Amino acid sequence: MHSDDPELREFLSHRRGALLRSAYLMCGDAHAAEDLVQSTLIKVVLASRGRRRIDHLDAYARRTLVNTFIASRKRLWNRERPHGELPDAPDLVADADLGMAVRVALQRLAPRQRAVLVLRFFEDQSVQATADLLGVSEGTVKSQTARGLTVLRAALGDLVGSVVDEDLADMRGVIR
Repeated sequence: MHSDDPELREFLSHRRGALLRSAYLMCGDAHAAEDLVQSTLIKVVLASRGRRRIDHLDAYARRTLVNTFIASRKRLWNRERPHGELPDAPDLVADADLGMAVRVALQRLAPRQRAVLVLRFFEDQSVQATADLLGVSEGTVKSQTARGLTVLRAALGDLVGSVVDEDLADMRGVIR
């Protein structure tokens, strides 16, 4: 596949929005999500210029997005945020917008847990597909899912009741 490949051009124009939505859920910030998608697409184009063929462009891009996100969270400089004053913690109970509450709760998760929940419930990937994308075992995906859902339940508390227990996938419409 070359950068002049019509399949690559079509992919870049049609899948960018989906990648951006997933990146936003992982990052929690529109600007960081844009940067993440841009970095991902650059890596996809560069890989397509290489000697190896990319058979499943969508899966390759999704995996690149997740790996780039996780790698960016491991950098020490990315962990510190200077503030003149400490920001107040958001009051989820007072927040009438469930989508905002879910996005805030997602930010409390570790990067890998957040990536697993976004892939599993927002991207509607199976346990096996998520494990393949992240390069981990299915057991790791299951344990990260369980731990992530526990944190979401605690963060959302009474705001959503048992919605998280029933099915996080139903919240996809709320998050968008």
